[in-house]
Order: sequence, then structure tokens, then C-alpha cells
Amino acid sequence: MAISNLTVSQPGPTTGISKGGTEFDVVILGAGLNSLNVSIAFHKAYGMRSLTVMRTPVAMNERTVTSAHVALGAEASDCDLKDALVQLAKDKPVKRPTLLLANADSFISFIDTYRAELEEHYLLAQVDSASLATLADKAHFQEACNELDIPTIPTEVVDFSRYGEADFDAPEQLPWAYPIIGKPANTADYSRVKFPGKRKVFVLKSQAEYKELVAKLGDAGFTGRFLFQELIEGDDTSEYSITGYRSRSGDVTLTCAAQVLLGEHTPDALGRPAAMLTGPHRGIVAQFEKLLDHVDYVGFANVDLKVDPRNGTAYFLELNPRLGRNNHYVTAAGGSYPEHIVADLIDNAPLERVRAEEQHLYSILPTRLVKHYVTEPELRAQLDSAVRAHGVDNPYRYAPEGAWMKGFALVSGLRQVQKFRKYYPKATRTGF
Repeated sequence: MAISNLTVSQPGPTTGISKGGTEFDVVILGAGLNSLNVSIAFHKAYGMRSLTVMRTPVAMNERTVTSAHVALGAEASDCDLKDALVQLAKDKPVKRPTLLLANADSFISFIDTYRAELEEHYLLAQVDSASLATLADKAHFQEACNELDIPTIPTEVVDFSRYGEADFDAPEQLPWAYPIIGKPANTADYSRVKFPGKRKVFVLKSQAEYKELVAKLGDAGFTGRFLFQELIEGDDTSEYSITGYRSRSGDVTLTCAAQVLLGEHTPDALGRPAAMLTGPHRGIVAQFEKLLDHVDYVGFANVDLKVDPRNGTAYFLELNPRLGRNNHYVTAAGGSYPEHIVADLIDNAPLERVRAEEQHLYSILPTRLVKHYVTEPELRAQLDSAVRAHGVDNPYRYAPEGAWMKGFALVSGLRQVQKFRKYYPKATRTGF
């Protein structure tokens, strides 16, 4: 592709000014809600427009007032993307510190691959290659948790790099009653394969479905590791998320935890939270901090958990080396995460510890739809209280946005209602 012909949408991005008085820019990789939530956070904190660099244009990123954009095209390779980022940096008329942020596993891996070239032009807050390989892999993550006696769900790990060989380790029988959960250990590895019926998470209802999935994965050329797990009952409200920042000096400066109220239920988005209620949750936050310290983590991190309704055990599921798609819940609760990375990387200044614990409802769904699924009286009362006190924090309804985004919020909400009617008409004990 012709890197010299890059076109930044108009009006272009604007700069932020740190507390130390330094002007800086922000470049965000990728399209969709993952990047929109990040540009909103920086706009709210600094009144600035970021620059979003993506392959395929997505309307929400094209229309938002919080970011300009550059679209490279669907066929752009990782090398093309790297060259484009380098060229954008070289073309800047004024050289300012520039944060390069990513909020998807594939882009986290991309930054790590081209770290040496990108660091010449951008500030990166990301763990090193060895730590990234360990923590982005759900199987390695479980091993780290076991060292700290942090509970994880009983799991069988199958290595598909040996598929078809005599020592292929897929067990004939899994040690739990069906249904059983199946998911990739590393989503970046999994994103490269295609096969009929591919899903983000599988709910296997029989031995035949288990054997069929193993065959599909192997025949499709998947060579990563795949996890098969005992299904812990509990609907969407048994799931939690924690997001935090650990600075280069080794201090966890920001944490925010939220309980999932309702997640998406379409096959390609199963497991993505869509409505969340922030709150203290200090027990699991303390374990989260202990884990980050144990692995000497640097940068943003997000952990997903599930609480067993039978005994209250909080199982840590995975650690994402990024903010997480729904990081707007942190912004909603007052956790201005841009201030933490700016203080750490641009001002090189200490920042006081922030626990964003106030109850706020983050949701991209109509509130009436959320209430239809939240039936537990105490949780319903907390939801109602948060809405009365603060309203609903929906990134599509961010106040400075124009009419298009507000219309998108309405249409998106109506489409979600249709999806829930089709795929999840009423709450179940398992969330499936």
C-alpha cells in the first residue's frame, strides 16, 4: 500500500496538556467500541481528540467527536500498519510525546512484535514479551494464580500443536458432567483459524460435541492451546471485571471493579459484558493487586472473574494485557485512567492511589432490558439507586457527541432487544 498517501480525517486531532504542562498526542489502534471508549476517556480528561488508526472503517469511530481517524483498508498487513504509524509520526509538523494505545489482543501482539521500531516514535505502556506470552495465555495465567492460591476454574489444557500425532493430549473423557465450557487459551492464536460453527466460547452439551470440536479445531489447522473447563453455574450477574494500572515504579495506582448485570448472547459475542454496575468489591481487588505485583506487571490490565453461587468462591478466569472492551465503566465510576498513564509516561510523576468504587451503571443496552434480567431484589435495588443518583453511562450517549451518535445509541439499543429475544429470551441458571 502507498504509505505516503495517508489521509487524516478532518478536523484533525488535538493535543492534550499534562498536569506537568507537557503537550502530548494519543494514537489508538483498532476500530469499534474497544477504541471508542479510550478516545472518550481522553476527551473527557483533557478535552483532546485522539487519532484512531484502523484497517476497516467503523461508523462509530468515523462519527465521534472524540477522535479523528485514518483507515488503511482491510488488506493492510501488520507491516503496512507499522509503516503507517512510523510515517504518521514523521509527518507531524510539531514533535510531541505520543502515546500509542491498543485495546485488542491482536494489536497488543502487534505492538510487541514491532516494539523496537515503534518505540523510536511512541510511548508504550506494555509488559515485555516474556510476560505478555505468559499472561495473555489463559493456561499460563492459571499457573500464575495457582502460585498465589488465587482460585481458578478446574481446567483441562489441550495442546493442538501435536494434533494428529501419537502424543496428542486431548483426553478421551473430560472429568466433569456436561455441559462443559471450551475456549482458546490465546485469542490472538485463535483469530487466525476459520471453521464452520466457530464461536468465541463453546458450551458443549455432550461427549459427541466435545469430540466434534476437537476434530474441527485440528482439521482447521489450529496449533495453539485450547481450554476445556467445568461449567460453574450462575447467570451473567455472577461475573465480575477488574481494571487497573500499575506504574513503572511498581505501584498499582488505579483499580475499578464492576459486577456484570447482563452480557451479550449472540454466538460471536457471547461473554462480552453489555451492562455493568461498579462498586467496592475490595476482596477480589486485593487479589488482583497481588497478582500484578507477583508478575511485576506494567501498564493497564483487566481481569474477568466468576463467583460460584454455591459457595461464594471467586474464580479468576483470565488476565487481559489491556483496558478491556468495556473500560467505560472505569470512566463512569470516576477512574480517569488517562491521568495515570500520562503521569507515569509523560510527566514521570507519582500519582495518588485511586480506587473508583462509587456505584454507577455502565450500559450499552436499554435500561428496561437490563432490569428484565436482573431479578435478585438486592441487586435490583442497587441498580435502581445508581440510576437515580447518576443516570446511565452509555458511551454512545456521551454528552459532547452529535446527533448521529445519539441516533446510533437508539438504533443499537433496539437491535440489542431483538438479539436478546432471539438468543436469550429469559435468564437461566448458567447464563447460557
